[in-house]
Amino acid sequence: MSEQVYARDIYGKTLVELGRRDSNVVVLDADLSGSTRTCFFGKEFPERFFNMGVAEQNMMATAAGFASCGKIVFVSTFSMFASARALDQVRNSITYNNFNIKIVASHGGLTVGEDGSSHQALEDISFMRSIPGLRVIVPCDGPETKEAVLAAYKEEGPFYIRIGRSKAATIENKKTFVLGKGCIIDEGKDVALICSGIMVAKAMQALSLLKKEGINPYLVNMPTIKPIDEELIINLSSKVKAFVVCEEHSIIGGLGCAVAEVVCENNPILVKRVGTKDVFGQSGSPDQLLKKYGLEPQDIAQAVKEILR
Repeated sequence: MSEQVYARDIYGKTLVELGRRDSNVVVLDADLSGSTRTCFFGKEFPERFFNMGVAEQNMMATAAGFASCGKIVFVSTFSMFASARALDQVRNSITYNNFNIKIVASHGGLTVGEDGSSHQALEDISFMRSIPGLRVIVPCDGPETKEAVLAAYKEEGPFYIRIGRSKAATIENKKTFVLGKGCIIDEGKDVALICSGIMVAKAMQALSLLKKEGINPYLVNMPTIKPIDEELIINLSSKVKAFVVCEEHSIIGGLGCAVAEVVCENNPILVKRVGTKDVFGQSGSPDQLLKKYGLEPQDIAQAVKEILR
């Protein structure tokens, strides 16, 4: 791992690049452009940037209107508001019509921190993954965020890309992002760690702890939650005894469930999920919350040892 950067900074700069390249790109935000970094685009292209105010449902419906006229629309707000608050419009106005809209939602997961439960999206992947035709991506760092946004721009149709609030370590030794594909960062045996988002970095730290005890898992970065990389999962399931799936999300309906579904239908092995349980978040610093909810490297290492037993 190398320097830590804000994925949302990378997103904002990538939007500016796309705006210079394509005059059909328009950007909508719900009064949070300073936080989501769509303000970078708004400053350079004010005629193609629309602050919709604290009205996320209207924003999604307006995005559908732009897309119906041939625009490529990027829509941003916090993950909680893009999913739970505007779910009706995302489902019925955007994805039902297969509109070319890219929802890039920031401040996902526990690491929103002090904003507390009302702002901590721990269920958004579950919501979005269940909507027909909506592709779901959780990049692990800044560079992968840029690659995912560019990939979504090139692909027709709706996307949900979830990024965080805090700085994220840049992951080395990973492959260039390809939609629908995961990548093995570290070869191993016996067990595979399958991770998304900031949990890739946490799993790398867990790997160091485990190797000291003679345990050498595979480490897999799985940025595309939907469509999930079934081929990679099935291939790995024939090489290991178990999977440990790590995500900054509820264990209900997210990456862990997506992996378990593939395994159950093809080659059943044990799957242990590391994520928040059936609970809401609460206010606290990101580090405090990750520790309280069991998302630290030592928690991942313990899960690996438990499942191997």
